[in-house]
Amino acid sequence: MARKLRVEYEGAIYHVVIRGVERRRLFDDDADRERFIGRLSKYAQDMEVRLYLFCVMLNHVHLLLETPGGNLGQYMHRLQTAYTVYYNMRHGRAGHLFQGRYKAILVEGDEYLLKLSRYIHLNPVKVGRVKQLPLPEQVQELRRYPWSSYRGYLGKTKAVDGLDEKPLLAMMGGGKEVRRDYGRYVELGLVKKDEELAVLKKQAKWGIGSNEFSERVQTLYEEKVRACRQTEDVSFRREQCGSLAVKEIVGVVGTALELEPGWERDRRQDMIRAVGASMLCKYGGLSQRKVAGIIGVTTGAAVSIQLKRLEQALKMDKALEGRVHHIEGILVGLRQKAKEASNLSFKG
Repeated sequence: MARKLRVEYEGAIYHVVIRGVERRRLFDDDADRERFIGRLSKYAQDMEVRLYLFCVMLNHVHLLLETPGGNLGQYMHRLQTAYTVYYNMRHGRAGHLFQGRYKAILVEGDEYLLKLSRYIHLNPVKVGRVKQLPLPEQVQELRRYPWSSYRGYLGKTKAVDGLDEKPLLAMMGGGKEVRRDYGRYVELGLVKKDEELAVLKKQAKWGIGSNEFSERVQTLYEEKVRACRQTEDVSFRREQCGSLAVKEIVGVVGTALELEPGWERDRRQDMIRAVGASMLCKYGGLSQRKVAGIIGVTTGAAVSIQLKRLEQALKMDKALEGRVHHIEGILVGLRQKAKEASNLSFKG
């Protein structure tokens, strides 16, 4: 296979890490951080993802989440695409923002989940000058850090909408002081290392958990590989031609413009549908007649008219031109990745 496939199933729990391309910063100011956390929360609720905790750093982000619907890839694609479009437009840049594919390690529940939560929440005091401070000052810095879920767990601030604290707090035994107990557990990590967790993370080829859990994940992965091999020849031929799937293009346009699902057939969105039609023709390799069926118009001639109107609108509307430019940047990147994956597969 060209690259390791992501194992997804209903109820899977993941430790996800996303990083800036070339280790560059992902956030220039508080407005950027607020935007990212807002999208993180919104899409978790929209897509029924259980977000357990998060920690937003300067050039990377940690997430701990569960996917009852087995839809990690869809969730992360929507989150990263939406934030990239926002960031690029706000800061006048183009191109990729995130470093390749996000890292997602499957996690077994119970003690492994609790230990990972401590590891993630301690990130703000494990970097830079803060890790050199005396222990009491590290504790104060940790409790003040506003860009993680830790303050919410302590009860010092309202939790982000959609954040599910109950599973982790329940592991502390319940009671009136459960938030205080959780804080003590996390802060104990400043003086006590989780040696077992460190070993598991280093060897986490098949996930963080027991041997039985790792064997189960390996079996699921091998089954997915066999299933993909049955169809990969057809899909790779398509990728070599430089075309992206309709669903992928529609998803990128919808996410970039923050549209509701089904936007491509909404007759109130003529100019937006024209943008979609243009992307489907250019990056999906589709004829105008085929695009007509996708966006809900009668003929290819109707699509042609929409494209001409879009061409004129782009000359007059700089904001629209900027959004289209960013959408194309994302699609170009996806197409290049598809071609690289195809070449690797045929070589190997």
